Amino acid sequence: MTPLWSAIDAAVATGGSCSTDWVATGVSIDTRTLAPGDLFVALQGPNHDGHDFVGAALQRGAAAAIIGREISQLPTSAPLLRVADTLAGLAALGAARRKRSQAQIVAVTGSVGKTGTKEALRLALGSSGPTYASAGGLNNHWGAPLSLARLPPDVRYGVFELGMNHPGEIADLTRLVRPHVAVITTVEPAHLGFFRSVEAIADAKAEIFLGLEPGGVAILNRDNPHYARLVEAAKRAGPIKVLTFGTHPEAATRLIDCVLDPRGSTVEASVCGSIIRFRMHVAGRHWVMNALGVLAAVTAAGAAVNRAAEALAELQEPPGRGRRRELAWRGGSLTVIDESYNASPAAMRAALAVLAATEPAEGARRVAVLGDMLELGEASERLHRELAESLEPGIDRVFLIGEAMAALNEALPAAKRGGLWRSPEEAMPALLDFLEPGDVVTVKGSRGVGLGRVVELLHAQSPRHNTCRPET
Repeated sequence: MTPLWSAIDAAVATGGSCSTDWVATGVSIDTRTLAPGDLFVALQGPNHDGHDFVGAALQRGAAAAIIGREISQLPTSAPLLRVADTLAGLAALGAARRKRSQAQIVAVTGSVGKTGTKEALRLALGSSGPTYASAGGLNNHWGAPLSLARLPPDVRYGVFELGMNHPGEIADLTRLVRPHVAVITTVEPAHLGFFRSVEAIADAKAEIFLGLEPGGVAILNRDNPHYARLVEAAKRAGPIKVLTFGTHPEAATRLIDCVLDPRGSTVEASVCGSIIRFRMHVAGRHWVMNALGVLAAVTAAGAAVNRAAEALAELQEPPGRGRRRELAWRGGSLTVIDESYNASPAAMRAALAVLAATEPAEGARRVAVLGDMLELGEASERLHRELAESLEPGIDRVFLIGEAMAALNEALPAAKRGGLWRSPEEAMPALLDFLEPGDVVTVKGSRGVGLGRVVELLHAQSPRHNTCRPET
């Protein structure tokens, strides 16, 4: 593998001191996923101290470890980089890697759709040249610098996801990533428990402009009600060009037509005046809208738009974000749409729209298993209750998990109520008793509610030879 960090380069970047010479081919903060040759960074977390795992990291083949305190059990010959603070050291690695990179850098934020848009950009830009994108949801104060520290030296494009749940977080991240193109997918009521209003959320998302490189481009959703506010924020941040996407007549990348079906979408769009037609195999109008933002960002990054649109045919839903599975079920099959990774009001509505548009077998039902949407503050009860409107058309039965879902349970017609439980485990007996061959079930809730457990238990009830078989 190509060397990523040498001992001297890492020491210069962090201001630390090395005991031995070494070369690393990757960077890791977790011994469970560490690969031989990785540089292990011993971070102090809320539950674990990475210093306690340095010995294990070296035993598993780590090239070296960055430490912020002495570890008595290690041999004096252990390959170590000593720094004052390991999180600051990781950020310094990221900053150094970004400074050396010649890649066009795209950063993505938004209330929903960040990870899916990031993965779509990976494919789209990858059709024009070597592309690196941050893994999974590494988008916070340690995930973003970790992703930057892993940035290969020879890529043409880099894509980074930036997340937040408090004001000021994105400002710090974007100044580290220093994007040439900044995408805001949309602004919606998510994390309202930490903000006084949706307008305040828009302001926090607009912090991404503060790190844009000179001559940078902001990609904005022209249909979002906070568009004008975001444009003003971009103007205050400096000489930033704005490219828009959406259905609005003035959008630079504009949806002309799309045909939605349970397996995906066929799309026709105008991208800065050029007509592009393409197919995506991910279901839901929200994917179409995100794809428009992707094509706008591809244009801003100087990549080939036609090749990018063709590449979107290979896009798959990230785990827990709409991935569809067909399980063997009591002599037939059960379709499970796994949306268990997280939830907000906008994401809930999008998932329920996909469920409503999915055709079950003849005589079978559409079933929603929904968990609390967390971090909504004083608006929580109202926003949960309002989901009843999205459940009215076409969805036959609703199973609810969590305290906040009591508001939705009260708003549902009696015929749609499947029950309300405190935990996934408590809900499973009734759910398993209800589900029949041919049914389609969507599972969605905030990560803290743990609805991934529902998906796991459904898989466990399916014969082993057919568990997790993707639909074709």
